[in-house]
Amino acid sequence: MTFNEDQVRAAIAEQAAEWFVANEEEALDARHSAALSAWLKTSPVHIEEFLGVSAIARDLREARADPEYSLDAILARARAGESAPGRALWPRVIEAVRGGTSGPWLTVAVTTAACLVLSLGWFLPWNVKPAGHPSVSTGTTALHFETRHGEQLSRRLADNSILHLNTDSAVTIRYGKNERLVMLTSGQADFEVAHEPDRAFRVIAGSAEIVDLGTKFDVRLEHDLTVVTVIEGRVAVAPAPTAEEPGTGSNPGHPQRIVQLGANQQISVTEGEWPVTPVAVDAERSTAWLRREIVFDHEPLELVAAEYNRYSAKPIEIATPALRKLPISGVFATDDTEAFIAFLRSLKGVRVEVTETQIRVW
Repeated sequence: MTFNEDQVRAAIAEQAAEWFVANEEEALDARHSAALSAWLKTSPVHIEEFLGVSAIARDLREARADPEYSLDAILARARAGESAPGRALWPRVIEAVRGGTSGPWLTVAVTTAACLVLSLGWFLPWNVKPAGHPSVSTGTTALHFETRHGEQLSRRLADNSILHLNTDSAVTIRYGKNERLVMLTSGQADFEVAHEPDRAFRVIAGSAEIVDLGTKFDVRLEHDLTVVTVIEGRVAVAPAPTAEEPGTGSNPGHPQRIVQLGANQQISVTEGEWPVTPVAVDAERSTAWLRREIVFDHEPLELVAAEYNRYSAKPIEIATPALRKLPISGVFATDDTEAFIAFLRSLKGVRVEVTETQIRVW
């Protein structure tokens, strides 16, 4: 299993834990039961992880009757300096769950490891508060997804929303009782949000905070610029919260700083510049990356090359300054560099040289 596959497996395990806890604490209503059913049907791995969580919970309940592994007994051993062996339990716990092991060993391992975590306060990744964003809630389950150069990723989330990640992108998602919070730290993401009237869906990306009003929308980070495009429905966009002015998703202190966008509208937000004005766009064209395409209509070759460089293993370099403004139109596949090179070579007065490290245009 690759490192990326390990990350996906860990994220699915966290989703399974969230579904299990939600179902245990309060019986799911019909809508959420349907969402859980859809999540389980997405992949056999989802079922496996959910059953693994259920098995751990069952064994934890059964272990309560064993005085040797009670919380008091483990705390006593921890105070006596016997806590170190507990850390070595985690690989064996994981191996036991993955391998389907049950019985006394699984009960002992899971109980000891879980109690040590709770009693000694070891830091778990979903309890870490991201710096610079005071409105991010803590103590909630966090999912992290990222893509490498040229990669794309699609995932159905625990609330039945769908996340699409473009190349070189990273998001962290935290589900709390009152909100679903997404931190886009790099790249570009598209969201198909499952509407929940009691839990807002918020995205913080660079200088912008986006609140879903029942929609499908796209967010892209470009250096200090955040570009928000609405495909369906509506979103509200406001400046991202700061330490001096914590955000709540509705920016109540500055209602004049909230801009609502509808379908086929786009807004570009730069830190320190507000208000901003929406512009009309072709949302399907702006989100062509979801179809692994890029679309240009009389755009300068310099811009086209920069967009291609987001996906290509070899960067395009324009050596002749006059060619940088050459207008380009067309629909191109992001994963078919050879076809784009052939297109460039068909242009009058353009030469292309492909080396081991770059694509040189002059």
